Amino acid sequence: MLLKFLIALFLVSSVPQFHLRDTQGATHTAAEWAGRKAVLLYFVTVDCPVGNSYVPEMNRLRDAYAARGIAFYAVQADPSVAEAEVVRYARDYRYSFPLLLDPAQTLVRHTNATVTPQVAVLTPEGKLLYLGPVDLRVEDFGKQRPRATESYLRQVLDAVLGGKAISVASHKSIGCAIPRKTP
Repeated sequence: MLLKFLIALFLVSSVPQFHLRDTQGATHTAAEWAGRKAVLLYFVTVDCPVGNSYVPEMNRLRDAYAARGIAFYAVQADPSVAEAEVVRYARDYRYSFPLLLDPAQTLVRHTNATVTPQVAVLTPEGKLLYLGPVDLRVEDFGKQRPRATESYLRQVLDAVLGGKAISVASHKSIGCAIPRKTP
């Protein structure tokens, strides 16, 4: 498992080329990543209860880190979900950062995301620094703590902002499987 992740980490080293609309109709490209300290991609889908439960925490993280140079994006990982449903979902859950529509799964493939929710932290050049859960609140399917005992994502973002090495590049993510679209 670790070897597979390290190979994926090595292969994910260039900025992905994309033009993706968000649920507000704005178009986003990797050019927006220039000058940032890091880029955070939060992979979601409209019907994943685990992912939906993390939206308030992701909004708090965005409030805490965006002004410090971290770019935040949610990414609709399931290409079979209708755009209107994703727009309604983003509005209902009150995302405070863009939720990108990624029908070709460009960002899913770039990071090798496999479940929702899953967070990828990348350099502005597209190199994958971290892929895993937000924190340790969800231990396993049907098994959650009332509060997270460890916040992996905060540790990663603090390390990036502090110019320090990231101690762990991945953790096991629990959630809903991302269906893969055949290219």
